[in-house]
Amino acid sequence: MSISSAPPITAELDLIEQAQQGNRDAFSELVLMHYQGAINVVYRLSGDLHLAEDIAQETFIKVWDKLHTYRPVGSFRSWVYRIATNAALDALRRKREEVDIEDISLSAPGGSVEQTIIRQQQVELVRQAVVTLPEASRVVLVLREYEGLSYQEIADSLQIPVGTVMSRLAYARGALKKTLRRHMEVA
Repeated sequence: MSISSAPPITAELDLIEQAQQGNRDAFSELVLMHYQGAINVVYRLSGDLHLAEDIAQETFIKVWDKLHTYRPVGSFRSWVYRIATNAALDALRRKREEVDIEDISLSAPGGSVEQTIIRQQQVELVRQAVVTLPEASRVVLVLREYEGLSYQEIADSLQIPVGTVMSRLAYARGALKKTLRRHMEVA
């Protein structure tokens, strides 16, 4: 999953205005622009792709219901991610179960099966380390590193000061480094 880029602002604002007036086609365009990003955020928070897909659908139902309250002060993407993040954290609090490990695909485009397995194990190790971070730090890390939001966008999305974003991000990066270093010493 890659870092998503924001759509052109004026086109997005036009779609938002149209959707706020009840235009479902305009809303569908907004969903297409931000759906994968919402899935990415929830997946990085939960480590569960099925939950991420469910929460993304739930997110856009909430976005449609609350669209009349959106004011283009902050970015629409940040607003959507705040709704997705809150829905994900609520679902995780309810669930409190172990995260299922994804199936390893043995298809090896551009490399041997062994290289593919090693790469997938590394990705899984990082994913598991991210999921174990405290909730506040994990959210900031996911929004910054995986979704490419600026510090200000994260602050707006989570309704916290930029300094708090920076300190939570520093903590998350340090904790990940420590966890991954400990694993590398064992391996």
